[in-house]
Amino acid sequence: MFSLLKKTDWQLNIAVLFLAAASLTSLISTKPNLFWKQLLWYGIGFLFIFLIIRFDWRAFINYRGAIWGIYFLAILLLILTYFFAPAVRGAKSWLIIGSFQFQTAEFAKLALIIVLASFFSRRHISIARVSNLLISFIYLAIPAGLIAIQPDFGSALIMFFIWFGFLLISGIRWRHLVIAMIIFSILGTVMWQSVLQDYQKERIVGVFFSERDVLGINYSVIQSKIAIGSAGFFGKGFNQGTQIQLGFLPEAQTDFIFAALIEEWGIFGGMLIIAAFMFLILRIITIGMETDNNFNRFLCLGTVVLFGVQFVLNVGSNLGLTPVIGVTFPFLSYGGSSILINLILIGIIQSIATRK
Repeated sequence: MFSLLKKTDWQLNIAVLFLAAASLTSLISTKPNLFWKQLLWYGIGFLFIFLIIRFDWRAFINYRGAIWGIYFLAILLLILTYFFAPAVRGAKSWLIIGSFQFQTAEFAKLALIIVLASFFSRRHISIARVSNLLISFIYLAIPAGLIAIQPDFGSALIMFFIWFGFLLISGIRWRHLVIAMIIFSILGTVMWQSVLQDYQKERIVGVFFSERDVLGINYSVIQSKIAIGSAGFFGKGFNQGTQIQLGFLPEAQTDFIFAALIEEWGIFGGMLIIAAFMFLILRIITIGMETDNNFNRFLCLGTVVLFGVQFVLNVGSNLGLTPVIGVTFPFLSYGGSSILINLILIGIIQSIATRK
């Protein structure tokens, strides 16, 4: 076991530990009651890493039953969530068993990465065939559709980008890509007209008209900009952020944790967070490039897309550049389900790294 730990990519480990430390530091200041819960989830997640690195993922592509078992388990959990989960803030996203809560969409992201990695590793050469495109889209559409009706359009959008990232890397033909973009544009128009609720439309429109409804739909973003703009280079200091401590910045532990960190630790602290995250992404890409089979490469690709899209949407919403759709900052935002799934992915990648 210890020999495997020595072989893990410690540069990746350090990046994860830095983001974990930043998350816990922010929670002590913003939501002290959540600090111990987050620490517990990190402890469970690191335990999973130690267990997972003992498994050789190079051969996992041959275990088709296990791959499909993970995928259908995710579908089953999403169905159970739709029928039995209580509504929280208008969304049925969490299965609750006693004091334990789990967001099933997070597990569905992991399952989608695994099943698409298996599919594309076998058919990436012939992915331009319409049949292969449709099959891979069906793999996406089933869990994404179940998530969208919760409704959780943020997670559904992230899953779409995971699938789209696989297509781009697999060498899809440009004419197929143009056709796909036209189809998705039409679907987007239909969703705008008949699926999206008024408050979701307002959030999208609010990105382009930041002065609109300053006490309503744009309130959170305006407070986030104030927190960032008033921070200065080195920030106001630990536990000194006025937007945080006076309760002006909503969801400072999840959606707007990046703004909360910058207010107290400044632009310098924000730059360190971004640098650590970019380094983490670079290490995963490097591990993927150095591995010896396509399945592992696609696993790394899916992980990079998952983390990267969440980063862009979260930081973008903090800066008023993207709509606020409840997307977390990987390893930084509070949330047991996302922390656990993210660390499981890190464990899989570390397993790959020890045997590259």
